[in-house]
This record gives sequence, structure tokens and C-alpha cells, in this order.
Amino acid sequence: MKQRKTFKQLNQSDRDRIQALLGAGHTQVEIATVLDVDKSTISREVKKRKRKDGRYEASTAQHKANQKRWLAKYQGMKIEKDSALRTYIIQELKNGQSPDGISGRMRREQMPFYASKNAIYSWLYSAWGQRYCQLLCTRRYKPRKRKRSGSKRQMIPDRISFREILGPIYSEADQAVSSRNTKAIAVVAKRASKFILATKVPNHTPLAMKRAMRRLDERADLGQTIVDNGIENKKHTHWGMPVCFADPHAPWQKPLVEQSIGLLRRWFFPKKKTDWKLVSSVELEIVVHIINSKYRKSLNYQSAYEVEGRRAKIKKITPIGVAFEG
Repeated sequence: MKQRKTFKQLNQSDRDRIQALLGAGHTQVEIATVLDVDKSTISREVKKRKRKDGRYEASTAQHKANQKRWLAKYQGMKIEKDSALRTYIIQELKNGQSPDGISGRMRREQMPFYASKNAIYSWLYSAWGQRYCQLLCTRRYKPRKRKRSGSKRQMIPDRISFREILGPIYSEADQAVSSRNTKAIAVVAKRASKFILATKVPNHTPLAMKRAMRRLDERADLGQTIVDNGIENKKHTHWGMPVCFADPHAPWQKPLVEQSIGLLRRWFFPKKKTDWKLVSSVELEIVVHIINSKYRKSLNYQSAYEVEGRRAKIKKITPIGVAFEG
């Protein structure tokens, strides 16, 4: 029995040779022998990818081959071809379910059809599923572009995990960034009194963060402080206080500072609208004063100032300005 030749895709070089050999008067059988392919491969190639005038041109044939390959697997093909799967996904989207939940439910219920969450998103962002994007919680009609970080990944020297320390953690620190520029604010929250401090940071460099944390430590004895693994904390050994680190991607291990930044964003400085360059230090001090003056249920309806046992630096806020103590 004659062994069948292994399937081989023709490329631009092969098509150039086909054009040259046809132009020289060689038969399709001879061309197949030269290219080491089956004669039917040459026959189909010439028949399907020739020009309208009957001539075979390598560049035209390559373009037609690329177009066919590009359309071979279009976005959302799996869902669009299975009517039962498509109907189920649309119904679950209308019921307020997410693509992740729909995919997991199909696997849990062992349904006769299945699509991963990525396949569902691919279908939604295609021309066939675009109209159902309004049923998503984000109502986004195309995938969000992820910005690549321009900074090189670095290791933080002398990093100590909070699991390795013996004493208690007194404070939490983090940066609140702006989506408009490189400026940010450094925020510190003391666990016992929920007293917060904040100062502007000109950029995200370790040197700028070091200076900001030294200023905040002068205003309040912070003690052992927990931070995240951002590279801005690289110079933590020069902050003037003991520093430990939370686990990577674990913001719940420093909940108070995360909540404090959330309060700042929710009430005063929305992330997408705030330009820290336009926020003055006095305005930031006023906002911090308002939060520290609030009565908190967790503090038995006392303010952070009262628990901290200190007087507010801001005495009074009026429509024409701010009156500071002293």
C-alpha cells in the first residue's frame, strides 16, 4: 500500500515557485514533484486561488489563503453555532448572572453543552453578541486594555513579612494614586484610634515615599507599620520606624488604611476625576480633619482625635478659609 504524503501548508515561497514553474510551461505533476507535495494540492491551489482572468499570481494566492485562514475561526463561533448553548447564555445574562458564573454553573449541572468564561466574553465582544453586553454589570462593549507597566520588576531588600514579627502592628500605610498623573498621597492609619494622616507625594519613587513617611512619623509616633509590596516601599529601612510587609495581593491584611483611602475617594476625591496636582496640602488637611473628627461606632462614638488624646490642628473651617491651632 502506497504511503500517503504528510500534509503541508503552502507558503509564500512555495507559491512564488508555482507561479515561476507554471510560467515556464511545467505541468502540475512536475510542480508537485519539485515541491514534494501531492499533485491534488497543486490542482486545488491553482483552481481556487487564481485571478479572475485565469492567471495564477503568487501574491494574490497568498492573500486569499490568509483571508481564508483568518475567517476559519471567527470570534464566538462555538456559541453562535450551538443554538441551545446560545439561548441558555442569553437567558442567564438576563437573569443577572456573570459569564464566570454561567460557565461554572454549566460545569456543575453537567449540561450537554459548555463554554468557558473566556469563550462567553469572546462571543459578547464579537459582532454576534455585542447587543447583549448591556446585560453585563460593567456594560462594557470591548475588553479593557491593560496598561503595561514601564517600570522594571525589582526585589525589595530586607523585606520582613508580618508573620515573622513578634510584637503588635500599630499602623498601616499605603499610597492613593491618581489615574491622571504620577502624583499621589501617602496615607497612614493608626489601628487603635483609627487616626489617619496624609501628605502629598510628588511621584512613586522610593525616595519620595521615604520623605513622606518620615514627615508623617514626626507628626505621630507610628510604631510598627504594615505596608504592601509596592516598589515605592523599597527604602523602608530608612523610614525611621520598623516596617513589615503584607502578603502579595492581600489588601485585607491592612484593612484600616484601605478603608480610609476608600472614604477619601468616596466622599472627596474620586479616583477617575481627581488630579492630585490640583489638590493643595491645605485642602487635603481639611479633608483628613473632617474624617478624624467623625464619631465612630467602633470607637464607642468617639472621634479619632478624642481616642488619640490630641487636639485638632484645624480649629475652625469657614467659607473664607481655615483657622489652625496656634
